Amino acid sequence: MSLESSDRVPHAGTGASYASAGVDIEAGDRAVELMKDWVKKATRPEVVGGLGGFAGLFDASALKRYERPLLASATDGVGTKVDIARKMGVFDTIGHDLVGMVVDDLVVCGAEPLFMTDYICVGKVYPERVAAIVKGIAEGCVLAGCALVGGETAEHPGLLGEDEFDVAGAGTGVVEADRVLGADRIRTGDAVIAMASSGLHSNGYSLVRHVLFDRAGWALDREVPELGRTLGEELLEPTRIYSLDCLALTRTAEVHGFSHITGGGLANNLARVIPDHLHATVDRSTWTPGAIFDLVGQAGSVERLELEKTLNMGVGMIAVVPQESVDVALTTFADRGVDSWVCGEILERDGGHTEAVALTGDYAS
Repeated sequence: MSLESSDRVPHAGTGASYASAGVDIEAGDRAVELMKDWVKKATRPEVVGGLGGFAGLFDASALKRYERPLLASATDGVGTKVDIARKMGVFDTIGHDLVGMVVDDLVVCGAEPLFMTDYICVGKVYPERVAAIVKGIAEGCVLAGCALVGGETAEHPGLLGEDEFDVAGAGTGVVEADRVLGADRIRTGDAVIAMASSGLHSNGYSLVRHVLFDRAGWALDREVPELGRTLGEELLEPTRIYSLDCLALTRTAEVHGFSHITGGGLANNLARVIPDHLHATVDRSTWTPGAIFDLVGQAGSVERLELEKTLNMGVGMIAVVPQESVDVALTTFADRGVDSWVCGEILERDGGHTEAVALTGDYAS
């Protein structure tokens, strides 16, 4: 088949290049240089080597102190909260969200987070923006006690707009086999302890954005008296990272289980650690959800059940402990600056309780 003139291969010097396809290798290299100092701060003694290799190295001989070490892994993203960051031009907080979503899934089984890797996908590499995202991830890793051992920044021109981006991450932790927490440890009479969230965390933003932007027509710079700040500042409030707090509790008291309250809300996530013959009752009157939850409900006429199965409603993590551990648990969390309270208990499931978790009462005003 012959080529028409418009289809002929270009002459030398006018050929296609990676840059003409929209990928800027130099910008990517610049981003790596800008993020190096932040990555160095998110480390542990077991990390071998530095940034720039094809793989992150972690000295597994540190696991010799375990009788039977089990590795735990988790992966997650930040969801459509990245769109809030993009529109506000604030990129150094969503890394906290990413780390929290990953490491707090690990700690639910009692695992200590060891290291994380990240993946940042952009339409166009803006080095300072990518470095700011990594800064937030590194800061989150420090708060979680884990290392950031590597990552990837990918430029996807044509698939994402120049200002668009997404982030994801994966983490690895370790737990002694005979200390794994979960449903098999939960007992009748155990107390359910709630740990306050810092806000929406990183779940339900598709609903939140639809309600507040599409239906209510609010702007991110809108001052909201109930929040004491702008709407955008509230929506970008970083996810609280609980891993070190939960691990501290396992060292000071007997713990039977944790539940990370993310997508699906409190009832659905707590149900994942409740054995079939038991159920949990959670009393809403033991806490008052933050103002943002009320605003979303009112602005979108969202029914309470819909809110509760989408948002955390002010509870970011649950600990299930025997009654004799309650005082120690509350004291441990208070000493670490985490607001916590007893919100329910574990009971035998009878014919009248088909659900694993029952929410009762009305939220305190």
